[in-house]
Amino acid sequence: MQEELLYQVALTMIPELGAVKAKILTEHFGNASAIFQAKKKEISGLEGIGELNARRLKEWNNFSEAEAEVIFTEQHHIQTLFISDKDYPQRLLHCYDPPTLLYYRGNANLNSSRILSIIGTRNHTEYGKQVTEQLVQSLQSQQVIIVSGLAFGIDAIAHKASLQNHLPTIGVLAHGMDTLYPAQHKSLAKEMLREGGLLTEFRKNSKPDKHNFPKRNRIVAGMADATIVIETAVKGGSMITAELAYNYNRDLFAIPGKITDAKSSGCLKLISQNKAILLTGAEQLVELMGWEEKKKNSKKQKALFIELSVEERVIVNLLNEEKGTPIDTLYIKSGLSSSSVAAAILNLEIQNVICSLPGKMYTLL
Repeated sequence: MQEELLYQVALTMIPELGAVKAKILTEHFGNASAIFQAKKKEISGLEGIGELNARRLKEWNNFSEAEAEVIFTEQHHIQTLFISDKDYPQRLLHCYDPPTLLYYRGNANLNSSRILSIIGTRNHTEYGKQVTEQLVQSLQSQQVIIVSGLAFGIDAIAHKASLQNHLPTIGVLAHGMDTLYPAQHKSLAKEMLREGGLLTEFRKNSKPDKHNFPKRNRIVAGMADATIVIETAVKGGSMITAELAYNYNRDLFAIPGKITDAKSSGCLKLISQNKAILLTGAEQLVELMGWEEKKKNSKKQKALFIELSVEERVIVNLLNEEKGTPIDTLYIKSGLSSSSVAAAILNLEIQNVICSLPGKMYTLL
């Protein structure tokens, strides 16, 4: 049995610890086993942890249950992804409450360059179905991964349309890998394992209880570049996911509908509040996400010969390292003041050396 995995599972079982505190501990100690081996005083001294959580961690000794979980994952060929693993969905690390440990079955790359979440009501209209199917079909050439919650309605339509168009699709579950909810989607889930996957943070014997769905929804929102809301009322799971995506600084899109249609009322509310961009089709989405093929032009060639300032060269070098770099990363890695970074970015944009992408990111032209 893998000892480190045992400690990783155990960390998720500490009462009242939660994802945020587990992240603090992992960032400080490096791995799960080091957390359990640390002294109580060192644990309690960490900001955001305190005496009570330190005592809970040091007194916890139910390793037999953690061992059972490890055995279950091995028997069912379930991949475990700890928050510090390189294969862990890196986009989730930019959220304040990333899951400590994920359980995954499938073959899709959770760190693919293009991931979209498509969500919506369980009680969809024919319009919602058509829009979802057309949107997914139009994205066939974009090599995008479609994420949703495997629920009835828009979720299932998005998954099925992805499979029909040979796009990988991932279902995020609100329960453990030892069951499937809703049971009617077992055959769909089996297909998704061949071309996509199933992902959850819940251990076996975790039922699809009501309080699990908001936790599930934060993964749907956090692991994607953008979330698209097809149809939803002003209340419900889709609006929770949309709010999470917005708060995570992810791009949020909503499909408009009739103002008299209750199933479009949530989408219209998100648009009217300027939280979501009104989306009319895949072409608009591809353009706004910066996914279109950029033709080589004289501007790019001229940019090679532009005389750059020291600050501008620092920004260009950072963007050379990573395509699509967040503004916060440029602030941190450049070592420059925020005003110097802002000025350099503005000059580089004017000279057609860089361009902005959705989500406050920048890339070289």
